Amino acid sequence: MGLEFIEGNEAIARGALKANCNFFAGYPITPSSSILHHMMNKLPRVGGVAIQAEDEIASIGMCIGAAMTGAKALTATSGPGISLYSENIGLAVIGETPLVIINVQRQGPATGAATKGAEGDILFTRWCTSGGQPMIVLSPTSVSEAYELTYRAFNLAEKYRVPVFLLTNKEIGVTRESVDLEKVELPQLFNRKVSDMGDSYLPYKFKELNEVPDFAEIGGDQITRFTTSSHDEAGYLTTSPETIQRMIDHYTAKIEGAEEDIALAKQDIEIGAEILMISYGITSRSVSIAVKKMREQGCKVSSITVQSLYPVPRTIINKAMSGIKRVVVPEMNMGQYIQEIQRLTPSGVKVVGVNKMDTTLLSPDEIIERGIIT
Repeated sequence: MGLEFIEGNEAIARGALKANCNFFAGYPITPSSSILHHMMNKLPRVGGVAIQAEDEIASIGMCIGAAMTGAKALTATSGPGISLYSENIGLAVIGETPLVIINVQRQGPATGAATKGAEGDILFTRWCTSGGQPMIVLSPTSVSEAYELTYRAFNLAEKYRVPVFLLTNKEIGVTRESVDLEKVELPQLFNRKVSDMGDSYLPYKFKELNEVPDFAEIGGDQITRFTTSSHDEAGYLTTSPETIQRMIDHYTAKIEGAEEDIALAKQDIEIGAEILMISYGITSRSVSIAVKKMREQGCKVSSITVQSLYPVPRTIINKAMSGIKRVVVPEMNMGQYIQEIQRLTPSGVKVVGVNKMDTTLLSPDEIIERGIIT
């Protein structure tokens, strides 16, 4: 189609279709509503199903049901909707359900400023359900990345049989940019591994803890038990401490053991730099301008734009820390991802947060003045 002028939410819908998404359910909530509109418009044209559910709880429930019958499912909401999704996200974790969840962030807490932007759901998204199991969370910085990372989110959901978050924001979601989606480089499409075990099939069977069980759709020829409760490899409820711990270790290992496979980051490393800026989402665009300004003034500075927030791309960040004396972490919240950076920072390196949550964007000058000069 060539160059187009589209918003991030449409790019998300297009990325989902490119990944062969064939089921969507959602409920209108600013600023994610246009994802619902785009999917309602586009998905039936390619033989898929798009539903405006009666509420958020029904939306994610429908998506889990569709995914477990073999569909590639997508849902989209904003902060208050993630609150309502929470219990069913836990069901997707324990049921090892491939699913993509879009969170178009807005200013919180609670209803907050529904039409204003923020990036305050970082830790909320990571810890949104009981149990504390790892999550895969991706974060785009632009309309083209919203397209690309939605596609990648489906690959990761299918590969690891997990719910995957795309954590975007109001500015990217409803802002239009000129993009050529045909020029966006995408990896090969990945589909879940389907079982051919017949009557001997166990829906949650694995040998190594990080192994992903083969999938068999509910309603097919093989029996797939699906429950919210602690269960064994066959899906039967269990109270065995050994079995429960092994399953918990499995949910953790299959994501944490795949950190390098999941890791996505853009690096702009300058030899001899003593300052490193680490950012994500819309704030990364201000950081890129701040870095350019600082270099024009003779300051050596490196930057990392983190696209896979969780699992934390520790190897990439640790390598970039070499020789660094100051790390600056700008965020449109009161300091959330900086906690992950502090855990990785060597002794003697100063970590500075530049935080803002008044619904306006962090400017390049603010990042320089508050992160470097002060």
